Amino acid sequence: SAFLHLMVIMVQLWPCSPSSQNSSAQNTVQSFTAVRRVKRGWLWEPLFVTEEQISLDPVYIGQLKSDLDKQDGSLKYILTGEGAGSIFVINEYNGTIHVTQKLDREKKPFYILRAQAINRSTQFPVEPESEFIIKVRDVNDNAPQFLDGPYVATVPEMSPEGTSVTQVTATDADDPSYGNSARLLYSLVQGQPYFSVEPKTGVIRMASQMDRETKDQYLVIIQAKDMVGQPGAFSATATVTINLSDVNDNPPKFQQRLYYMSVSEEAPVGTTVGKVFAEDSDIGDNAAMDYFIEGDSSDVFDVITNNETQEGIILLKKIVDYESKRRYSIQAKAVNRYIDERFLKEGPFEDTTIVKINVEDADEPPVFTLENYVMKIAEGATSGSLVGVVTAKDPDYDDSPVRYCIVHSMHLKRLFSINEHNGAIITTEPLDREIASWHNITVTATETRNPEKISEANVYVQVLDVNDNAPEFPKTYETFVCENAVSGQLIQSISAVDRDDSAEGHHFYFSLAQGATNNSHFTVKDNQDNTAGIFTGKSGFRRQEQFFYYLPILIQDNGTPPLTSTNTLTVTVCDCDTEVNTFYCRYGAFTYSLGLSTEALVAVLACILIFLVFFLAIVTIRQQKKKKPPFSEKTEEFRENIVSYDDEGGGEEDTEAFDISALRTRTVMRTHKPRKKVASEIQSLYRQSLQVGPDSAIFRQFISEKLEEANTDPRVPPYDSLQTYAFEGTGSLAGSLSSLGSNTSDVDQSYDYLADWGPHFKHLAGMYISHRSVAD
Repeated sequence: SAFLHLMVIMVQLWPCSPSSQNSSAQNTVQSFTAVRRVKRGWLWEPLFVTEEQISLDPVYIGQLKSDLDKQDGSLKYILTGEGAGSIFVINEYNGTIHVTQKLDREKKPFYILRAQAINRSTQFPVEPESEFIIKVRDVNDNAPQFLDGPYVATVPEMSPEGTSVTQVTATDADDPSYGNSARLLYSLVQGQPYFSVEPKTGVIRMASQMDRETKDQYLVIIQAKDMVGQPGAFSATATVTINLSDVNDNPPKFQQRLYYMSVSEEAPVGTTVGKVFAEDSDIGDNAAMDYFIEGDSSDVFDVITNNETQEGIILLKKIVDYESKRRYSIQAKAVNRYIDERFLKEGPFEDTTIVKINVEDADEPPVFTLENYVMKIAEGATSGSLVGVVTAKDPDYDDSPVRYCIVHSMHLKRLFSINEHNGAIITTEPLDREIASWHNITVTATETRNPEKISEANVYVQVLDVNDNAPEFPKTYETFVCENAVSGQLIQSISAVDRDDSAEGHHFYFSLAQGATNNSHFTVKDNQDNTAGIFTGKSGFRRQEQFFYYLPILIQDNGTPPLTSTNTLTVTVCDCDTEVNTFYCRYGAFTYSLGLSTEALVAVLACILIFLVFFLAIVTIRQQKKKKPPFSEKTEEFRENIVSYDDEGGGEEDTEAFDISALRTRTVMRTHKPRKKVASEIQSLYRQSLQVGPDSAIFRQFISEKLEEANTDPRVPPYDSLQTYAFEGTGSLAGSLSSLGSNTSDVDQSYDYLADWGPHFKHLAGMYISHRSVAD
């Protein structure tokens, strides 16, 4: 068989099948060996071309030659595939291959071509077509790049040496599998001695402990070199901004070791006395602190923290008194709120300072010895009796005299007065506990040298009870006894009340008054429980002999001294068989008190009843008359309406004064209508009646005709009707304005007379006269 010899100069050639076009360079020799065993018609070696290598003339990279080639030009070499004819050219006579352009491996690392040898005469191939790859060999023509820069990183301050800060990464477009063109080496250009960088990984680490309070930001420059840093290598740099974050490594420190403040003795609780401030070099929560007051002064002063300004605000916790204590010395402490245990060995994260506070004197109002006074006085004490004494004193150094006064209400009676010099309270009139058992008084004390300084105190006066009210019945008893009552029968239980207030509790004693005339008829039994029973003292009572019995009941209390009262119990005798009929007894007692017999009382009641019936009958009749309509015929054809006007103008167009529809003709549906002739006569009588008075025969004839017309119509209810007509009067130039005659048609009426009414009715005359003309 024939063989094709490949002359390699700068390009190496290796075979590949269609399925192995993207094989890597590492598999090139294995592929070549496999092809060489199978195909005996072609023999070749791997082919390479170096990138970026070109001259003015095409560069020779190899030659294709066949054993069958007699060098007589009978064979023709053909090259096809990627870049054939443009980048790669072949001499078809001797098979030499040249590259005509500069190649860039980063754009295209290899080219796939096909080689073939044919007979020029027959155009048949003398060698089978086969593919091969021309690989572009890399050269270091690309510099490294930091694609993610510039970098920003944060690391806590005081971090130990070797702490990782961040990592930077550079890339190189050269071939990492060939040579050292893409092998990078990192180094630190700027940042020593605080930071370091790992040469192969680009990891930046802390090289020493750094304090944020000294410097909180560093600028580090990292360089990356290819070719492992060898001479002639390309390089690139990246900037890394490294910020130190704060940690609580600094305690608070007061700006001053001694503060001076002052507060007035008039200042109320909660007054701001002053401010203290401790500086902390840390920031944020690491600088947050709380203030405290140490020592015995913590009950007089307090301190709170302003979280925005980190100041300690000293407040007055208790009222101070210049006369009692004029200066205070307190110790304020500032403590970090959040402690980092890693730095506790550096010392306590707190600081203290001394605050001296002077109390300023002020003109204070008088001070009462007590805030509230409670006094007692017996009721009934005479006017001018001493109730008690209030005392107030000026707390200031000059001790101004004090004047006392009672604040009186405009709506309350003045029962007390006070001595303005010594504060003695006395009564102005006797007090009654049953009216008011307590009295509240407001007393003021005013400095005589400064009347604006006033203070108040409450005085509560209790009125002590005195037994000055006798016991009495709690209500009016209605007591009845039957005529057939037997001796010893209980007819009433009684009790008593006392307006006084007994410390030991009330106890009442009941008995009949001495000299009572009814002792033989009734008896009183004291139950020893503040109640008593009334019993009959004999059997049988007669109303004819005595209707009422009056028992004087004597009630005594247990007061000191004891008081008694006599209360009369009225016993009514009833006519009953077995039990008392209360209503009947009351009725009998009422008639007896009037001095009337039963028969007389019945007669009086009968007369009253008759009078009421007669009165109701009259009222009913009057109401029925009011409900009856004044006109019996509601749908008559002619109706006279009397309407009052302030002026004569307007005519039928004046619709504001009344409903003009009442003047217009309404069709009344009746079965029996008057004959047309009769209706015409009535209309004629109506027109004539408008020109005369009510006494005229024509007027009376018109009324008679209308009455006859109403009587002859049996279908118009009510059948008996009263029709009332009013007369408008005569003498007007316009005649009558009544519309009673409007039921006649316009054809039967003449409106020429409207032209004589004057200018006020000119518009009305024009309407009706024109309407008449159109109708004609």
